[in-house]
Amino acid sequence: MKAAVLDQSEFSLRIEEVLIPELKAGQALIKLKAASLNHHELWPIRKKSRLANFKIIPGADGAGEVVDIAGDVEKSWLGKRVVINPSLNWGSSRNVFGNNFEILGYPKNGTFAEYIAIEERYIYEIPLHLSYEEAAAVPMAGLTAYRALFTKGLLNRKSKILITGIGGGVAMWALTFALKMDAKVYVTSGTDAKIQKAIMAGASGGVNYKNVNWRMELQEQAGLFDLILDGAAGNGFEKLLHLVKAGGKIINFGRTAGAIPAFDPQLLFRKQISIIGTSMGSDDEFRSMLYYILYHKIHPIIDSVFDLEQVQTAFERLKSSEQFGKIIMRI
Repeated sequence: MKAAVLDQSEFSLRIEEVLIPELKAGQALIKLKAASLNHHELWPIRKKSRLANFKIIPGADGAGEVVDIAGDVEKSWLGKRVVINPSLNWGSSRNVFGNNFEILGYPKNGTFAEYIAIEERYIYEIPLHLSYEEAAAVPMAGLTAYRALFTKGLLNRKSKILITGIGGGVAMWALTFALKMDAKVYVTSGTDAKIQKAIMAGASGGVNYKNVNWRMELQEQAGLFDLILDGAAGNGFEKLLHLVKAGGKIINFGRTAGAIPAFDPQLLFRKQISIIGTSMGSDDEFRSMLYYILYHKIHPIIDSVFDLEQVQTAFERLKSSEQFGKIIMRI
């Protein structure tokens, strides 16, 4: 089969012919139709793992058809359209993943290939209204956004929220999910065009964080926020402490802007702010997210679609930060 293979000894990613994976007990063989890209896949390309050098097929997100099953797997799965939950070995706690937690695609082979063998418990039927490409846009970003909003953020219909870095996968899913709750949503971006696209999609407003006085611009436009979702961290994080209401929450799920510099802790204890970290989600949250998508007939916003052979071009698109929505690979 064809697969995009990462050789971390030289940080190369190229299309190779590899063996179709053999089924183990409890697994199903999926003929993948589509996969999507996440910033998660950029880290092993840019930075050596703590593990030894080895070759790996990356990719957390994928959707396809079940073409074979191990003997102990429910036979009704054969021929079904399925999407994969990439949150592996979450564990028994709802609050945090366990010691054996992994994300599909590193160090286990992922979805940038024609086939994948995966345990039955990680496959779910695709909501009927979604195509394979749309289903592939859901798992990692959708799950992260769903947990951040509902489990950690306790979003409700009266919430006024800020989503930083609109255009990225998690931010776009958070916008879509929050609007279905009739929450009032504002956004930030480094480009005015993305802000306008978000407003066209339903956001109430937004500001460009490259503007010198963006915090004051946003505060004048929207006031203070009950909930802020942030995937950047970095130098701008301190401004979020000024933008959140007293007793409000800041949910962080990423570090695309790097480490958070020192800030005055008075902002925390005087306003009694909760800063909460989150990553991925549990099996129950993945299932609930799919029900939410099905109930509201939600379609993801897709930025672009590439063929598997164009994986390098797809990653260049991701690294450029120009995308508005998910970048998909058709397999």
